[in-house]
Amino acid sequence: MAGTVAATNQDLDRPWFAYYDQWVPTRLEYPDIPLHRFLSTSAQKYPNRTAIIFYGRRLTYRTLDESVTRFAAALAARGLAKGDRVSLLLPNCPQMVIAYYGTLRAGGLAVSTSPLYSTRELEHQLNDSGAETIVVLSKLYPLVKEVAPKTGLKRIIVTNIKEFFPPILRLLFTLLKEKQQGHRPAVERRPGTEWLSEMLTSAPANTPATSVGPDDPALLQYTGGTTGLAKGAVLTHRNLVANTLQTAAWLVKPAPSSVEGEHGRNEVFLGAIPFFHIYGMTVVMNLCISLGHTMVLLPQFKVQEVLETIAKYRPTFFPGVPTMYVAINNYPEVGRYALRSIKACLSGAAPLPVEVADRFETLTGARLVEGYGLTEASPVTHANPLFGARKVGTIGLPLPDTDARIVDLETGEHTLPPKEIGEVAVKGPQVMAGYWNQPSETAMVLRDGWLYTGDIGYMDEQGYFTIIDRKKEMIIAGGFNVYPREVEEPLYEHPGVKEAVAVGLPDPYRGETVKVYVVLKEGERATEQEIIDFCKQRMAKHKVPTLVEFRRELPKTLVGKLLRRTLREEEMAKQKSPGA
Repeated sequence: MAGTVAATNQDLDRPWFAYYDQWVPTRLEYPDIPLHRFLSTSAQKYPNRTAIIFYGRRLTYRTLDESVTRFAAALAARGLAKGDRVSLLLPNCPQMVIAYYGTLRAGGLAVSTSPLYSTRELEHQLNDSGAETIVVLSKLYPLVKEVAPKTGLKRIIVTNIKEFFPPILRLLFTLLKEKQQGHRPAVERRPGTEWLSEMLTSAPANTPATSVGPDDPALLQYTGGTTGLAKGAVLTHRNLVANTLQTAAWLVKPAPSSVEGEHGRNEVFLGAIPFFHIYGMTVVMNLCISLGHTMVLLPQFKVQEVLETIAKYRPTFFPGVPTMYVAINNYPEVGRYALRSIKACLSGAAPLPVEVADRFETLTGARLVEGYGLTEASPVTHANPLFGARKVGTIGLPLPDTDARIVDLETGEHTLPPKEIGEVAVKGPQVMAGYWNQPSETAMVLRDGWLYTGDIGYMDEQGYFTIIDRKKEMIIAGGFNVYPREVEEPLYEHPGVKEAVAVGLPDPYRGETVKVYVVLKEGERATEQEIIDFCKQRMAKHKVPTLVEFRRELPKTLVGKLLRRTLREEEMAKQKSPGA
């Protein structure tokens, strides 16, 4: 192939080093420790510092570490052996942090489980992972009870969201909301089913941790299942420790030695991104615990609650996804809230439109940069410099100790020069060990140490990478490649457009044609033809959508990733139905 060169580690050019923020090293040292050692160390160093703020309740690092030790001891007493899997069906709350780190300290593998799962999805994940223990929010207990007979579950540990509320809020919740919102189901008192609060009270607080090595598996993180049933990415303690330290080195400028110690500088992270998603787990939970910082937890993203939380607790970092920033930008009374405490935000999980970033930075004074990652890489591999040469619209530069290249789409065996489009491949200490019990799927994406991401993009001469789209979501219209982001990005410049997503639909003449789904801002109006005419002025003819559908909302994952595949499947089902 013309213009390609053979791919080797030795001759891989790394121009991105020159554009790192001044404090970011090109190489890091990684301790040979299990991930949960971060908590032990922070508890020793900062015992009285606040680790978690949850609706006004504050947990110190000493208290958190003690609760984690108790939970680990309780699991061991109930027969959990090293390598056993523990499903965590929890939103962001102290119980999630306790159950996650307690599972690791007991030698188990945490299995992140989405509270939005259907019975079918939950049944698949429990059976695929072989989990025999699940920690579940009381509101979701009926779902687990229904699925349990079809799985290998032996232990159901239930927790109520109110257990770590401050006393007055807990009383009000019990009287006014608990039953109404489904948090008080009839939990059967039988062997194998018990309450987390009782386990923590009765378990000892000084049980030693199970011996775990850095290369032992720590987490089964299931992918979104965009190509079929979800697969469990096996992430080791080494993977998670590495990515936590890589992300910390990128985001948090080291404090001067003069302010080290228990009363040293403490950043406050807003934990609105779900911890059962690998992005929130690494960039908020693990990062904060590794540095002894504070996290303010919210079980759900509700824009008014987020704005009130920022104003009250003054977080300095707010990792999120584009839909979160869009919601804040478009909140009618956003100007009433004090948002200037935020210094920096890293946006991931979906492309960040330029207009969204500009508006958010104007509102808050914060620096909002786009990053990139995937479940199989723990997840972060790229990010724009926080305060250096940011290139809006790119995913930025590979993190320390992360190699990245663009390979040809046909074979994946040739490295392409700058500006040529191909598949993004990455390599680094954060790349997974493989998929759980799926050697053939593992072999498809892990080749010679490189993780083939399935994302299409290019690298410029400075080493900044740009993602055009998913390899499997590329639209081929009239023989031309159309990447959905090339259609969506200009639409965000329309003053009336709040959200937009483009999909390719079968077309008898062009092969595929472009359809866009648009959500308008409150009070705005537009016609299909107006949107098409707007696109005609901003993109090549073959990229202009031929179909426009207006919706009040678009389907998304819980972390805000637009489900393009769902929209396409809906459209295909319509075409197949009688009379369509």
